Amino acid sequence: MPIIKVQEQTASKVASMLLQIQAIKLNLQKPFTWASGWKSPIYCDNRLSLSFPEVRSAIREGLVQAIRENFASAESIAGVATAGIAQGALVADAMNLPFLYVRPKPKDHGMENLIEGKVTKDQQVVVIEDLVSTGGSSLKAVQALRDAGFNVLGMVSIFNYGFDIATRNFYEANTSLVSLSDYSYLINYALDKQYITEEQQISLKAWRVDPSNWKP
Repeated sequence: MPIIKVQEQTASKVASMLLQIQAIKLNLQKPFTWASGWKSPIYCDNRLSLSFPEVRSAIREGLVQAIRENFASAESIAGVATAGIAQGALVADAMNLPFLYVRPKPKDHGMENLIEGKVTKDQQVVVIEDLVSTGGSSLKAVQALRDAGFNVLGMVSIFNYGFDIATRNFYEANTSLVSLSDYSYLINYALDKQYITEEQQISLKAWRVDPSNWKP
């Protein structure tokens, strides 16, 4: 049975850092529009964390610890293109493990690679993702690694929206997911630090339950 969980020791700390550097923005008055057409009160761009050395280091250490605690037999690290590449490379360097990354589709020239890096069949790999929403693109990368002969131990992400559909997709793909923080921890922290009101928290919770029909 796959593991789907949030690392309690990093959940509030990572949420606070991402809010402070505005890698995560909350706006109920002017919601963001996702590519899917969903109106969203949250925008998350964890790539911004790479520009803040202290935050970058804390996230790297959190990802490394999550791998050591949950996937101790990891033999290599794979990043999901594009946002997971830099984070994955930092983790692989810290753990002195081989690194590779998975493209969303094969390159249209040269070797036409879908996976960049040395492919070693039966090698135990952990996948690094910066953000999980529905899990669709993340799990495509997992399947590409499995098709290439890797044994995927699981995925570690910086942040997870906590959608029921993502949980279902990971269970159906028999893939474990461990996240450093998630949406529930984020909005609880935001209320505690008065980024949002209790009324706004209710609306934010409603969005997570039914994002396609949510209205601000």
